[in-house]
Amino acid sequence: MMHDLVQTFMGMVGSVCFAVLFGISDRKILWIAFGGAAGWAVYLLSRHAGYDLLMGLFFSSLFVASLSELLARVLKTPVVLLLVPMLIPEIPGGDLYYTMYYLVQRQFTEFGTASNQVLGEAGAIALGIIVASYLARAVLRSCKWLAPFVEI
Repeated sequence: MMHDLVQTFMGMVGSVCFAVLFGISDRKILWIAFGGAAGWAVYLLSRHAGYDLLMGLFFSSLFVASLSELLARVLKTPVVLLLVPMLIPEIPGGDLYYTMYYLVQRQFTEFGTASNQVLGEAGAIALGIIVASYLARAVLRSCKWLAPFVEI
């Protein structure tokens, strides 16, 4: 339990640090911190529920992308400004490192296995973003009464 809390906190810190590198310095940082921590918490919850790595990343990125779509309209800011820092905890950094390590060491069998894993993880993250974006557009277009309040 404590391990999960530390991971969630570090996900929040990573998201905030990346937002600072992007030059975001106003109240959006608080939302990015919440989104980064909540996204990682969704990943951990889905893993504890028995889903595999790819489904955990899919659910996490779907949640973060949906939250970014919603917050972007409320805060009147581009979605990508919120989405990218919030997704930082989900980046498969260790797997990317080992993929490149195996390539440099000329261990091509391990490289193939690791690169397939990284491509699957990246695909799961991308699919979550695409589904959330599609759903946000579909909801906004079907709810004409929202038009005066949000920009479609």
